[in-house]
Amino acid sequence: MLGCLIEKQRTTPDVYPLSLNALRLACNQSTNREPVVDYDEPAIRDALQRLSAKGWVRLASGPTSRAVKYRHLFDEALGLSGSEISLLTVLMLRGAQTVGELKSRTERLHRFDSLAEVVETLHALAGRELVVRLERRPGQKEERWEHLLGDTAQASPSAPTQSSLEERVRTLEEQVAELREQVRQSQ
Repeated sequence: MLGCLIEKQRTTPDVYPLSLNALRLACNQSTNREPVVDYDEPAIRDALQRLSAKGWVRLASGPTSRAVKYRHLFDEALGLSGSEISLLTVLMLRGAQTVGELKSRTERLHRFDSLAEVVETLHALAGRELVVRLERRPGQKEERWEHLLGDTAQASPSAPTQSSLEERVRTLEEQVAELREQVRQSQ
């Protein structure tokens, strides 16, 4: 959601800030997104409230506006440069990426002169704990980078988070306990 606001601000400034419907359409578009999602308006509103509480999004429509509109404050809130916010945006919209993918996919948002400049910016973001470098998976030639923006971050399939593993174990333990109880009662 946040990535969509930033992307549209940079690529289509004439229609920015975005109405709730425009933001829903931006989130649900099927190109340049990983994963592809299908959010409804209540889900969008809920996410906007969470982002607003962090100081990353605010209402941007005036009293005479026909539609409620929203804008991001992300770069201001975190003191991000154009290169940093561009990398984070692509990581939010498309998931984990290689350095080469990031260089080519940020082109509309910010032009990096070299792969080394992308790497330097990623290391600066990693120093602020906003991104992390993922180890190469079998069959991959390069490492990938992923954003770490709280509950907006997507867990990498190759590296599930500790909390997601604990939740899965807890669920499995509850299911086993229920099955044991059913077996005990049937005897």
